[in-house]
Amino acid sequence: MQAWSALGHRLVARLAEDGLTPEARATAALLLEGEPRPTLAGVASWADELRGADDGLGRRTARWHFVNMGEDGCRYDAARHCADGDCVVAALEAQARILADRDRPREERRQALKFVVHLVGDVHQPMHASNGHDRGGNRFQVNLHGRGTNLHALWDSGMLDTLGLDEEAWLERLRQRPAPAAAAVAAAAAVAAAAPLPPETAGAWAEHSCRIATAPGAYPDGHVVGEDYIQAHLPLLEAQLRLAGARLAEVLNAALGDG
Repeated sequence: MQAWSALGHRLVARLAEDGLTPEARATAALLLEGEPRPTLAGVASWADELRGADDGLGRRTARWHFVNMGEDGCRYDAARHCADGDCVVAALEAQARILADRDRPREERRQALKFVVHLVGDVHQPMHASNGHDRGGNRFQVNLHGRGTNLHALWDSGMLDTLGLDEEAWLERLRQRPAPAAAAVAAAAAVAAAAPLPPETAGAWAEHSCRIATAPGAYPDGHVVGEDYIQAHLPLLEAQLRLAGARLAEVLNAALGDG
């Protein structure tokens, strides 16, 4: 399962950059020195690229990108849905803590930063916190404007593509949306904390994504997607991108703000 397109991940990262403190921005830049694309947006799709490589790390982290709980009413239970920490919720929390640990080697923190940037995006992609039986919509075929695709791909990139906007235009469009409510992002800092996590953190983010993915109408009747579907669901997708950017900024500010 690949969450968001490369465009979606870059948008989340660039929105997060808008909200970084000077200290977090400087520390992120230091950690990314030597990367081919040393920006948050430049590393935003690294974890997906890793999965496509013949690499042990890619195989070991393949399950970090999603959590299946739609069949259980979108109620996250770590023991049931995230055995051995192999899901997006636990992976995000673990990588954020590595990133925040100043005693860790720089390379470990750099890798953790790259995972955090990606996984915050993943947990906000509704189809990545939905049903296991169809692999988050990958096995649910749909027809969009006469072309075949699947529901997962529709939420990854298909709906974004319907507007024909490039990255800069999308970024400006998302920046014009109302900022997420403070209550929706304030607890994001806890994701990077060493203390036990309160309810409003990554598990709750995944539950919210799951409710979007399993709400009536999210799986289109007849497998045909028309303009009415796009008009109903594209605003939800945009809100998730905006929210992911704000929360990523808070996670990074908490993890990197002191250097």
